[in-house]
Amino acid sequence: MNTDPIADFLTRIRNAQAAGHKVVEIPASKLKKEITRVLFEQGYIRRYKFVDEGPQGSIKIALKYDKETKTPAINQIQRVSKPGLRKYVKVNNMPRVMNGLGIVILSTPSGVMTSNEAKRQNVGGEVLCYVY
Repeated sequence: MNTDPIADFLTRIRNAQAAGHKVVEIPASKLKKEITRVLFEQGYIRRYKFVDEGPQGSIKIALKYDKETKTPAINQIQRVSKPGLRKYVKVNNMPRVMNGLGIVILSTPSGVMTSNEAKRQNVGGEVLCYVY
């Protein structure tokens, strides 16, 4: 039994990029689907597809690499809020990643979004991960 499915999701992406895979398949959940959508909208993954097979379904993610250097689009993806220690932020205390070059993914009452979108909507929430 996996105690932190979001950490498992991020680790599968990290490991697939380290191994140079083009596609990674991950067990699906509503929160993982929303994080995948945010990663796609921000340009960190090439495309994604939700497969509704079996009891849970899965997410197929096509990873994005630089054409010349073959380096992954995601340099680092790091879990912040964990089941043992949740991290919440208010709208006026949003963290910045790499001085604004990366993104912070939040779970807010208005849904999963980046910190910039949360500032525009004037909501705070739980910091899920940093991506850069």
